[in-house]
Amino acid sequence: MHYDVLIVGAGQGGAGAAIQLRQQGFEGSVGMIGREHEPPYERPPLSKEYMLGDKTFDRLYIRQPDFWEGKGIDLVLGVEVTAIDPAAKAVTLSDGRTCTYGSAIWATGGDPRQLTIPGAQLPGVHGVRTREDADAILAELGAVSRVVVIGGGYIGLEAAAVLRKLGKDVTLLEVLPRVLARVAGPQLSEFYEAEHRAHGVDLRTETGVDEILGDTRVTGVKLADGSVIECQLVIVGIGIIPAVGPLLAAGAAGGNGVDVDEFCRTSLPDVYAIGDCAAHANGFAGGAVIRLESVQNANDQAATAVKSILGNPQAYAATPWFWSNQYDLKLQTVGLSGGHDATVLRGDPAARSFSVLYLKQGRLIAIDAVNAMKDYVQARKLVEEGAVIAPEDLADASRPLKELPRA
Repeated sequence: MHYDVLIVGAGQGGAGAAIQLRQQGFEGSVGMIGREHEPPYERPPLSKEYMLGDKTFDRLYIRQPDFWEGKGIDLVLGVEVTAIDPAAKAVTLSDGRTCTYGSAIWATGGDPRQLTIPGAQLPGVHGVRTREDADAILAELGAVSRVVVIGGGYIGLEAAAVLRKLGKDVTLLEVLPRVLARVAGPQLSEFYEAEHRAHGVDLRTETGVDEILGDTRVTGVKLADGSVIECQLVIVGIGIIPAVGPLLAAGAAGGNGVDVDEFCRTSLPDVYAIGDCAAHANGFAGGAVIRLESVQNANDQAATAVKSILGNPQAYAATPWFWSNQYDLKLQTVGLSGGHDATVLRGDPAARSFSVLYLKQGRLIAIDAVNAMKDYVQARKLVEEGAVIAPEDLADASRPLKELPRA
């Protein structure tokens, strides 16, 4: 096999790159390799609408399955790349086949981080990363009354909210002092902790897990203090490990992901990387090298890589944005709050519509808006500008953000 552009990974970023190649008039051969047997689909709904039953799987496809053939994009599914030879410009597949390329886009995302404790491999212990994961959980839920969710990030919190809606008893365990500790400030953490508890979740922070109990399947979770929580299902949401092993083995620069420049180029010739697995210097993080796990980043880096391949390089400078749906709460985020030195609360959390604005040296660097669409929309331009606005003005929810005077 040979492809002028070979895309490794059939998720959001890989699909986006294939679509944009054709949209921008590329007529060469395009192949997309995917580990799963499904054509590209959206992953965020797996822990929300799909698990809840609000969306059937066919509504998760990024494009309908017949789209790819119609655009002359070959889907090579059910296999993964096990090695890459940058000198020969060739990859080896898990079924033994070899595929050569002109340019390659690595869009493999990551694999769920596994627990490294006894019992972690028992039946009934699940991550939520693929359709197979979600279907396995759904297949077991009918016989389950008690679930333990390990991890208080977005995946864990979203899963907990869905499981409560489905009538399950849910205990959520977070080892850090608060949920969302790595991505949000204390005000947002406190709000979501209170919301989940109000919905009946037994939410425990600063709680470590020593062992998953059970013989033929999970029956409980043993905590670091020796106590046991009985359950029939465990969902683990403790982050991902970037799937970049073959690139690093071939000599690509990287560590936590694979390093890319502003055009999404790795240190290997004609090999690009995008999405969750791509470590890049981000202007919204003060130039720090980070990975961004978001649909936005996957799509925007796909556009950057494609433009570079087509001879129209434009440096990646996209505005980061994220969202999370829990119960009837829609959280929308613009910017990156890491490194903030002040926060401003706008609105009243008790009214379940408010925003937290993050400042660094007086400049607005991010906003978390909960059921506050106008704040989210209007803050985007302010975050992009790094606007300096008096905190007391930002806190005045009676005035639209876009009308506030600059300091």
